[in-house]
Amino acid sequence: MMDVTEYADLQPLHTFALPVRARWLVSLTDVEQLPKIMALPQFEPERVLWLGGGSNILFCADYPGLVVRIANRGIELVADDVDRVVVEAAAGENWHDFVQYTLAQGWCGLENLSLIPGTVGAAPVQNIGAYGVEVQSCIEAVQVYDFKTNELCWLDCDECGFAYRDSIFKHAEGRYLIVAVRFVLSHVFKAQLRYGDLAQVASELAEGQALTASIVAQAVCHIRKQKLPDPQVLGSAGSFFKNPVVPATLASSLLKQYPSLPHYPQPDGQVKLAAGWLIDQCGLKGFQLGGAAVHERQALVLVNKDHASAADVVALSEYVQNCVAQRFQVRLEPEPIWQPQ
Repeated sequence: MMDVTEYADLQPLHTFALPVRARWLVSLTDVEQLPKIMALPQFEPERVLWLGGGSNILFCADYPGLVVRIANRGIELVADDVDRVVVEAAAGENWHDFVQYTLAQGWCGLENLSLIPGTVGAAPVQNIGAYGVEVQSCIEAVQVYDFKTNELCWLDCDECGFAYRDSIFKHAEGRYLIVAVRFVLSHVFKAQLRYGDLAQVASELAEGQALTASIVAQAVCHIRKQKLPDPQVLGSAGSFFKNPVVPATLASSLLKQYPSLPHYPQPDGQVKLAAGWLIDQCGLKGFQLGGAAVHERQALVLVNKDHASAADVVALSEYVQNCVAQRFQVRLEPEPIWQPQ
């Protein structure tokens, strides 16, 4: 018998901490529970919401259906060769804790992705990235429950359709539920320090000693803590907007007007711009609508500053988008998933 909670409080289950409820809530602590959950009278495939750490979701209102909290745990070493390590983690594992676990074992590759809120299962959905590294670079395969075939299966990295902050899991119309992820890591450390001031901070922390993956992770954590709010103190969903990718002609035109605009040429000829810089240039740091605000130190982050409502966040998001569009002719796209959609 599954323990189903009616009119469950969702405020502590998502990092923006908006005051919303779910009509029903149940936790999945083991993949073997899936048939029982699917047999619940409250289970409607088109309305069920699978919830991980709640760090990339915004509830615009109470959720009218069943919310299933993904809470399965477990880490398993699958293979360990000379310089190649394959490790499998359950979807419900806390992402940052998992990254720190791999580093403690001497496994390198995920250090740049330290301190990103959320769970292991959510990482492939968004193809999370930070400081020049995307998680797809370390993923071997993703284990999913396929609701079309009603079976567990593995999708290799190529089948996941990874792109910038994107994957097949965002577009498969509820077909897949991620239950575990396999990562390919290494005993050999290869520093990725191209992004921002990461190289400088890592060098300072190393204090003349050889650079290690753990030191890079410490540097990433240091920078993130300086720039980003602690969701336990100030509700947020991390980076609220994607860095826009624009045609080269538009980028060239903007760079003539704003030579200091951070920009990153892409393999397809387009150019990625820094959304935070665009917002900052609009003078929006600290700007507040209702209880929602643009973070004072990082313009890319919207925060729950004073008991924000969902309407406050929606209004602030639209205001920021309109300001940037009017000044730069660039339309920002929010990263978090809005629910109910």
